[in-house]
Amino acid sequence: MESEIEHAAPAGFHPLVAGGEFIRVNGPLYLRHEGADVRFGLRVAARHCNPMGVLHGGMTASFCDMLIPLSVHRKHPELGRRFLPTISLQVDYLAPAPLGCWLEGTAELLRATRTLVFAQGLVTADGVPCARASGVFKIGPEFPDGLEP
Repeated sequence: MESEIEHAAPAGFHPLVAGGEFIRVNGPLYLRHEGADVRFGLRVAARHCNPMGVLHGGMTASFCDMLIPLSVHRKHPELGRRFLPTISLQVDYLAPAPLGCWLEGTAELLRATRTLVFAQGLVTADGVPCARASGVFKIGPEFPDGLEP
């Protein structure tokens, strides 16, 4: 059983109550949203790690794939209720994220066309850059009532 410390988040972060079953199972994912400052976080637990005790590359990619569109939703109201499925995602792994570290990401919209979003993000592990990501996302339909991104 994981301890409370494994789920502790820094001040100002709150569990994200959205995103569907995938985030619930792979999280918990945390959010800090203060004006234009939107940050997502994750406490790296054993279930997120590879056999070497560092964040699995697949989990890093999954975090980036959640970070970028969820940030766009919160920073750009015109896209806030639109499904943004991933067309492409490029992740550069910069450094390991060890078990127990606080993973934190920020992202920004680079450009939105009528049908596409181009965005990028940076992820840190206890303040050290560990991943850089960029992606292209399709501007999909609006979420149904009652479903929050």
